[in-house]
Amino acid sequence: MTAAASQRELLGRRALRLAFGTALCLVVSFGMDLPVPFIAPVLAVFLFASMPRPLSLRASIGLVLVVALTTGSGLLLTPLLRYYFVSGVLMVGLCLFLAFRYGLLGGNNLVSTFLAAGLTMISAAGTADLQLALTVIGALVKGLLLAVLVLGIGYVLFPEPASAAKPPARTVPSAVEASRLALRAALVVLPPFLLALADPSSYMPIIMKSVSLGRQSCTATARTAARELLGSTLLGGAMAIAFWFALKWFVHLWMFFLWMTLFALLVARRLYRLTPTRYTPGFWLNSLVTLIILLGQSVQDSVAGKDVYTAFIVRMGLFIAVTLYACLMVQLLDARPRLRNRTGDTPQPLR
Repeated sequence: MTAAASQRELLGRRALRLAFGTALCLVVSFGMDLPVPFIAPVLAVFLFASMPRPLSLRASIGLVLVVALTTGSGLLLTPLLRYYFVSGVLMVGLCLFLAFRYGLLGGNNLVSTFLAAGLTMISAAGTADLQLALTVIGALVKGLLLAVLVLGIGYVLFPEPASAAKPPARTVPSAVEASRLALRAALVVLPPFLLALADPSSYMPIIMKSVSLGRQSCTATARTAARELLGSTLLGGAMAIAFWFALKWFVHLWMFFLWMTLFALLVARRLYRLTPTRYTPGFWLNSLVTLIILLGQSVQDSVAGKDVYTAFIVRMGLFIAVTLYACLMVQLLDARPRLRNRTGDTPQPLR
């Protein structure tokens, strides 16, 4: 087998693994009626996309404990948000900045993402009801446990070849650049977090979407922001609409699994460059996350007897508004480095 064919087979296995794992997490979450069921498949997407090998039992338990402790720290911010609102919001912003900066400077991106999601979702839920905050913590921990278990199953069914090369080391930006990107990501997440404080139970999907956008904004530039951020959001919404009408042909839990496998596989093939595309992996990752969040909420609205189409239009409008704001932050905070590069000058100290 030639090197090109071997590489294509490797990428094909990874695409199948991601599609199967995402679909399995989705169907188990809804089948077992887990709290906030879209969390597990979203975490599975991040796990499968970033883990080149299965986690050992010790590493899995360690990751779950770290995430439980870090996300549970969001409860500590609840009293500040209740009684000292401005100080509480500033503290959340600082924690978001540190979480994203930790990931950019070579730390574990999964822990960074979970910490950002947990801090915002749990502290927002705690301002409304302590029981809701505990439910969100349980949802994150259960979702992560399920995603880690499915990760192991995925590697058993679609094993990595022994000859597979290790992925190249991640490029770590300078401390100054990492701080700038982390600040931008924190500013992307903060306004949706403030919106969620008004009604945490209804705006949990907005927070999860904003965390995904914040993570994606770390790699976007002013030139590509609209295409990367807004394009992936619109594509995720279009796929959610197509998925919903496809699912209506035959409503069954296992058809849910099969359709999710198909849609995730279409995205995964482009994510791993099996199908040539000019878009970055972050574009396709955000598209799949948007699809899962929108679809999961629509299914829950249907079960609760709500008007699915009205709720989807409102939610999609909020997603687009949040994405446009993220594009604006990228443009504003990328303008100074771009101007400096264009002029070739370095700022001089004041005399």
